[in-house]
Amino acid sequence: MSTGNPVRAVYPGSFDPFTPGHLDVVNRARGLFDEVVVLVAVNSSKQPGTDEEERAAAVRAILPVEWTSVTVAAWSGLTSAYCRSHDVGVIVRGVRNTTDLHTEHQLAAMNQSLGVPTVFLPTQPELAAVSSTAVRTSGKWLSPMRP
Repeated sequence: MSTGNPVRAVYPGSFDPFTPGHLDVVNRARGLFDEVVVLVAVNSSKQPGTDEEERAAAVRAILPVEWTSVTVAAWSGLTSAYCRSHDVGVIVRGVRNTTDLHTEHQLAAMNQSLGVPTVFLPTQPELAAVSSTAVRTSGKWLSPMRP
């Protein structure tokens, strides 16, 4: 946590659904930053089963109530635009493997050019095989999820 001005971080994703890996990233991010916003975003390359408001409500229902420094917001624009308009200083991204890292590195470079740095948090080894797609296609909903 910072000692001066509070540092707000945003953790963006489509979260369709929110997985144990996502929960772990939020838990670790809240230890690094004063506030964490889970930003349920629209991704034009994905076709989620529900809209971002419904997914945001589902994430809120999963997060432990004692995590008072974590909020959830739905957003349909660029993450960097959200950061600028909501005084967020950093983007948090989880990475499971080298494919994720390559993709995320490109996004981080773009966001850095727009004035918002990115912090990568590597996935815990036991969660590396879990993806929203795998959870969705297996039909197994992993709730309640707690770290």
